Amino acid sequence: MRQPYTPAPPHALVLGATGLIGRRLLAELLHGGQAAAAGTRSDGSEAALLAWLRGHDVPTARLTTVRVDLARPDLGLDSATAHRLRDVRDVYNCAGRYRFGMDRQEARSANVDSALHALTWASRLPGLRRAVHVTGYRAGGVLAGPPSPAEASRLYREHGAYEAAKIESDAVVRDLAVREGLPLSIVNPSTVIGDSETGESGQYIGLAQTVRDLWRGRLPLLPGGPSTFVPVVTVDHLARFLAAVPDHDSAGTAAVPAHWVLDNETPPLHELLRGLAAHLGVRAPRGGVPVGLLRRLPRALTGVEPETLSFLSADRYDTASADALVRAAGLTPPPVWPSLTRWADRLVAEDFGDRPRPRSTPTVRP
Repeated sequence: MRQPYTPAPPHALVLGATGLIGRRLLAELLHGGQAAAAGTRSDGSEAALLAWLRGHDVPTARLTTVRVDLARPDLGLDSATAHRLRDVRDVYNCAGRYRFGMDRQEARSANVDSALHALTWASRLPGLRRAVHVTGYRAGGVLAGPPSPAEASRLYREHGAYEAAKIESDAVVRDLAVREGLPLSIVNPSTVIGDSETGESGQYIGLAQTVRDLWRGRLPLLPGGPSTFVPVVTVDHLARFLAAVPDHDSAGTAAVPAHWVLDNETPPLHELLRGLAAHLGVRAPRGGVPVGLLRRLPRALTGVEPETLSFLSADRYDTASADALVRAAGLTPPPVWPSLTRWADRLVAEDFGDRPRPRSTPTVRP
């Protein structure tokens, strides 16, 4: 009698596998011949992921899918599923909720508690080589340690729930790693845009919303000033970078190595938007509006989500460790301007997500 096919025991687990970053990372691992597991929340999300993988010709013979619940400390795994994951050595936590306008409880549950549950579970794996936690380029290293209640209140008041939760999660997972001896790497990507060749993203918030307003003639002024810098990274380069981290971050590196992954050749925001306007054949705003004025004006007038204003900064970021890993892994970052124009073309072709989506397209980056 023919036996049912059983995939090889997975050596990597991707949490948040249905999101923009997670599914691209999973594809990268499977294309590289790794036996990998994908954590999904429901039958529907698993079906959407499998459809996306099939639609992108990703080999799935070495793929295992498991149901996870990041709201629970043990990830909600039953004993049989936990046994199937016994040989996992690399755990990637790409889970989280990328959305502005959340309240504090929702943002903490999705971005702080879930990260602690994922990494605490990973720390108990007998053969763990490395856990990789994905957060954001404005969140890394802001706090020296977990915030006190008073510090947390100030953090959420000043930054808004989404960014504050990412900042808090960065601090608490570092603390966990030191206390538990967890081999942890943190990756801080900047704004993630579409594939460098196809422009595909499937995500339509953040900078994509500004491009949408530019395309639709609803951007009367350029936000920020001439030096405002909103760096980008393509999703395919980020996926290749993440896949390479466990091979190149070792016990000999920093206690908790952190990598800022972004393209320093990204033009300043005003130059970027003017360039995209020229590429798309639409009129670019002539003037700008400083962030300080945007903060004082009512949202009903500006149409700008207040939580996004902290991203309009002239700050620059230390990419030395990421650049070193890119060289060691033999990666070649794609050129930024062609990637930006392909992403913008794709956003326009997809009407910025306003038309019905295929079932395989995620709505947010978990």
